Amino acid sequence: TARIARKIYGQESKVVFIGPCIAKKNEASEEDSGVDAVLTFRELRELFWLKGISPENVKASDFDPPYPELGMVFPIKRGIIQTARINESLLANEAIAADGRSIFIEAIREFDLMAHEIKLLEVLCCNGCIMGPGMTSKAPLFRRMSNVMKYAQQRLAVQDNKKVGNTILTDSELMRTYKHDDQRILLPREDQIREVLDTMGKHSIEDELNCGSCGYDTCREHAIAIIKGLAESEMCLPYTIERLRTTLKDVEESHRQLESTQDALMRAERMASMGQLSAGIAHEVNNPLGVVLLYAHTLLEETDPQSEHYKDLKVIVEETDRCKGIMSGLLDFARQSKSTYSKTDLTALVDHYLEVFQKPALIELEVKHRTPNLDADVDPDQITQVLTNLVSNALKAMDGPGKLTIETYSDHDWACLKVSDTGIGIPKKNLSRIYEPFFTTHSNGGGTGLGLPVIYGIIKMHRGKIDVETNDDPAVGPTGSTFFVRLPRIQQQQETSQEEKL
Repeated sequence: TARIARKIYGQESKVVFIGPCIAKKNEASEEDSGVDAVLTFRELRELFWLKGISPENVKASDFDPPYPELGMVFPIKRGIIQTARINESLLANEAIAADGRSIFIEAIREFDLMAHEIKLLEVLCCNGCIMGPGMTSKAPLFRRMSNVMKYAQQRLAVQDNKKVGNTILTDSELMRTYKHDDQRILLPREDQIREVLDTMGKHSIEDELNCGSCGYDTCREHAIAIIKGLAESEMCLPYTIERLRTTLKDVEESHRQLESTQDALMRAERMASMGQLSAGIAHEVNNPLGVVLLYAHTLLEETDPQSEHYKDLKVIVEETDRCKGIMSGLLDFARQSKSTYSKTDLTALVDHYLEVFQKPALIELEVKHRTPNLDADVDPDQITQVLTNLVSNALKAMDGPGKLTIETYSDHDWACLKVSDTGIGIPKKNLSRIYEPFFTTHSNGGGTGLGLPVIYGIIKMHRGKIDVETNDDPAVGPTGSTFFVRLPRIQQQQETSQEEKL
């Protein structure tokens, strides 16, 4: 058409193609296209609007010849078959027309098998030119088809008397040459395909659902397209759903960790407040309490054991001693002195503690040292206090026959201390409060509720961790509690390297 236009209006004329297809822009860039520019109908309307052109302010006129005759139905799917006057009879089987983004691909695949029978293969990615992306009409498909066919009928009824330009058409050179430009991409290796399928969770044939949600018929075709850079793994709906499920689990775990961190911060805040309070209380009460204790002991020594006042004085002494213990715990809890860290063998520290430990007669003691020379960077006095409090709590939890187990071992960068008992266990409802100051489950006089808070503070000052596993339900299994203390370990390799440097 461009060549005929130049023949009629001169070779220097500018030719602009106006249509609904954006693919024409690429075709016009080829050397022998004969087209200077391509506009879609959408762009043409924008141009009219910018120039102030509308149907009301222009003079109506007919198209210039030569007229297209049946070419007017070309924009409708199968219109090219009508224009070429090819027999579209189902019995003739001379032409195949396919339109739509999925059907035309299947038509191309099957054409290779039927090429000896078919004269024409018409394939359109859209549903005819009237549905092209460059259109501005909002009308549905069949209304557009009806409008084009009505127009063609009206034109053909009066067009016989206006046949001009046949000579020009006959003399025109309509041949076109094409350059070979193979766009095929070699199939990837089987191991590459397998790797992509594994990434999408398709580890076996059973996992390949071939649901088609990605736009490809099979999971294997989708994987090949991914390797070629034509698709993405996120196009696979089952894979995307599984990733979403995994992400939700990660978010839930993150929320749990956040809640745990918030609880730890709240405990730390409460402990800090109690530390300030306990420091003031301890210093104010400790001095008069010492005087009361001194005079109580003096009176008890001077009183005849057979006297009626001796028993009362003994109660006074015992309760005053308990108050002294509470004050001592408060001072430990509010400790403000700096820790003195040094290289300490945790196994030797436990053995030294056990040398002075007075084991109750009904308690079975088991000591396990899994890792020799378990060196940690700690304050030995404070860690001894941690061990003392853990053992004391374990003995109170058993309150009779039972088994106490103390273990030391290495866990990567941690030097670990484990203290287990076969006592009554800690109820689940109390687990969140065991490190709160003054919280205790023991009966009156059985504890101050400061042992575990003191332990918690010491471990945190050592940049360590403390955890507990417990069971208080005999129906579930043996009752008891196990406390795990993790302290920063001094690695032997690091020590050797430092010694070499020195």
